[in-house]
Amino acid sequence: MTVDHLVATLDVSRMTIHRDLDALEHDGVLRKVRGGATAARSSLFESDLPYRMTSAVAAKAAIGMAAAQLLERGQAVLCDESTTTMAALKAYDPIETITVITNCFPTMQFVTDSTKHRLISLGGDYVPRYQAFLGLLCEKAIEGLYADVLLASCSAVLDRHTFHQDQQIVAVKRAMLASAPTRILLLDSTKIGTGAVYALGRIADFTHLVTDDGAPESFLAAAREDGLAVIVAPSLAPADEA
Repeated sequence: MTVDHLVATLDVSRMTIHRDLDALEHDGVLRKVRGGATAARSSLFESDLPYRMTSAVAAKAAIGMAAAQLLERGQAVLCDESTTTMAALKAYDPIETITVITNCFPTMQFVTDSTKHRLISLGGDYVPRYQAFLGLLCEKAIEGLYADVLLASCSAVLDRHTFHQDQQIVAVKRAMLASAPTRILLLDSTKIGTGAVYALGRIADFTHLVTDDGAPESFLAAAREDGLAVIVAPSLAPADEA
């Protein structure tokens, strides 16, 4: 969004727009670029949760439906703060109860409001832009738990390595990877071939990959070479998505 467009739309001065954009950038909602601002992710900036909830919606829904088929009644399922993980939980049959372990506040709300799943919440420092609990307390809580399955995503994958823009997120995800024998990477294809500032690990740290049909075949082949069970979720038709 350009500054000029915001000035014309909101009928305020350029100085007001710049001050408001500075405040929003400080809160992590967006990042300023030359002549305007954007909420899209970059190698240094991860979009906040409300923005991510509106991006790659069809792909995430398809991935979520495929990932939900890998879960079984009675399992302990560790869930990160990603929106794709939330899509998987929403696609899972709420009658087939599981134990959900998560640091994501919206996921906690969904589990308590819409399912009969058992919930184990991970505390720590609450970070509003991610709507998640992070930090040392969260990491220590994860280290004291065992889960059957991990559902997790990342911001970027490049050359068989996974990345994220925030080292707090990286630390929590690494703790999660060490706490479950079955580790499912949920990855929409827009993240493939891009990097971010902090390395999380390798795709080989996961046992399964669930992605959409926009993923390059070369990436899928590399994942299979690294020993992952690869599931490609077909795109949803508009009626299915609705």
